[in-house]
Amino acid sequence: MIKINLLESVTDRPTGAVLVEARVTTPLVQTLLLAITVFGLLVVGISYDYVSANSGHRVAEAELEKQRHINQQMLAVNREQAELEKKAQDIQGRIDAIKKLRESQQGPSAVLRDIKARFDAVPGLYLKSLEQKDGELTIKGISPNEASVTRFGQSLEFSSGLFTNLNIETQRELVQAPTAEKDTPTDSIVVIQQPEVVGFTVKCSYAAKQPVQPVANAAANPANQVALKK
Repeated sequence: MIKINLLESVTDRPTGAVLVEARVTTPLVQTLLLAITVFGLLVVGISYDYVSANSGHRVAEAELEKQRHINQQMLAVNREQAELEKKAQDIQGRIDAIKKLRESQQGPSAVLRDIKARFDAVPGLYLKSLEQKDGELTIKGISPNEASVTRFGQSLEFSSGLFTNLNIETQRELVQAPTAEKDTPTDSIVVIQQPEVVGFTVKCSYAAKQPVQPVANAAANPANQVALKK
């Protein structure tokens, strides 16, 4: 007859934490738990990386769109600036053309005005011709004496740079007397002494843009006189 001690068999079995510890210590369970832990960490890492990458992608797209918008604005500003510069150049070209046209139109009248003012300041001068070529003036005239020519030369010399490179040449000339008619008797012809005048030629450079000094200042200063060539 077999006897079984039920009391001892129940008390000898592991229960509670001891049972769990006994099962966990087995190699198969440890391997399974390690695999679950690694898989969970891998899922968490992949999820975090996906969320971070997705967030970074959205930020990069927003920044790219912002830079594109700024680039379009800069291109528009550059186009407007180029158009404004082109318009400014066109306007400046028109202004320069108008200035050149005015200078070309007012040049001869300005020369005549300046020369006339100086001729009027010296009594007895007579203008024969006035020629302007490439900024150089050639003035020819008649004077009753050399002193008047000297005064006229001083008015040109002391003109604050309006007339430069002054050169004056003078020579004695006789005024032609009227010829006698053929039918006039020889005894009735009266011999008249021909008056002598001074013919002068003035060559100088003319700069219309510089201010004109009053003639009285030049005539009142006899310190410097123009050299006369006979």
